[in-house]
Amino acid sequence: MKILVINCGSSSLKYQFIDMENEEVIAKGLAERIGIEGSVLKHQPKDMDKVTIERPMPTHREALQTVVDALKDKEYGVIKDMGEITAVGHRVVHAGEKFAYSVPLNDDVMNALKECINLAPLHNPPNIMGIEACKQIMPDVPMVGVFDTAFHQTMSKKAYIYPIPYEYYEKYRVRRYGFHGTSHKYVAERAAAMLGKPLSEIKVITCHLGNGASITAVMNGKSVDTSMGFTPLEGLAMGTRSGNIDPAIIKFLMEKENIDINEVDKILNKKSGVLGISGVSSDFRDIEEAADSGNERAQLALEVYIHNVKKFIGAYAAVMNGVDAIVFTAGLGENSATMRSSICKDMSFLGVELDEAKNNVRGKETDLSKDGSKVRVLLVPTNEELMIARDTMKLVSK
Repeated sequence: MKILVINCGSSSLKYQFIDMENEEVIAKGLAERIGIEGSVLKHQPKDMDKVTIERPMPTHREALQTVVDALKDKEYGVIKDMGEITAVGHRVVHAGEKFAYSVPLNDDVMNALKECINLAPLHNPPNIMGIEACKQIMPDVPMVGVFDTAFHQTMSKKAYIYPIPYEYYEKYRVRRYGFHGTSHKYVAERAAAMLGKPLSEIKVITCHLGNGASITAVMNGKSVDTSMGFTPLEGLAMGTRSGNIDPAIIKFLMEKENIDINEVDKILNKKSGVLGISGVSSDFRDIEEAADSGNERAQLALEVYIHNVKKFIGAYAAVMNGVDAIVFTAGLGENSATMRSSICKDMSFLGVELDEAKNNVRGKETDLSKDGSKVRVLLVPTNEELMIARDTMKLVSK
């Protein structure tokens, strides 16, 4: 069984083609500048050089057709015909309260996703366009939707209801949804395997730390709380997003700077986080380099970030009445030994003992704990595409 995994952005289409017999990626790539002059596909077949294909892609349909043509190409393709594509798994950001699991993409599901556009106006429309393009090009191939929000639908009301008038939840479904669910689910499952215990019997805190970042409390295999909320703006300070702030700051800035709500929204999403504090970059590598050179604001940005992460870890340990493992994943979590060390420092009260020698690693599944550490510290490279492919295979096999 071979699964094509599709992740559509507003002007991009990322894909992986996975042979599920051995869970091996046999091709992957990225179509960029969709709808913009200079559109290009970068296609990487297994054990071959990367191929760059320049072709007009005015819509996602043309982008997807370019991907399919690349997969079938006699020189650098990996399949002989479309019949080798068993199914397509689509990453969809927001399913609201409608779906707690991945589902086949029928007309009812598509209508439900369109109803969620107001909850994710930047992400759901391109996700939907990608699905519709696939249905046009591959009308007979089964399609599955895998949702960023689905894993967090196990949260109880006490975790997802905001302390604002309840009518706003009833009327508009204003509540905590959480994101990065596919990543949190994958690394929690891997953590259980590394601990040698059933996922249903452990408590883990999964830290998806990248330019966008979120932390989730996973108890007995279920998300019980997560740092992102109604939108991905809530929670940790991130690359360019503010994370948690006093809501009164919004009105204050509008009055003092004479700006409207759209400008404030842009500031909080695009100009804040570690970029806003440091004034250097949203890339932690640049910030760490600046801090090492004596830049005090860069150092402050790192300290704020670390402080934020530690707060959520402590809170989620309290929510679950303990924790068996803290899991680091995503770009920063997987690759920055310094960041992992700083986050785990002074958490011996919780039973966290990091082995600095083991921690000197990048992007490799590793137990970073000292022998005998009560709480394990794990590094697990995330693999959202594989998680999507697995869910797709399960549903198609049924």
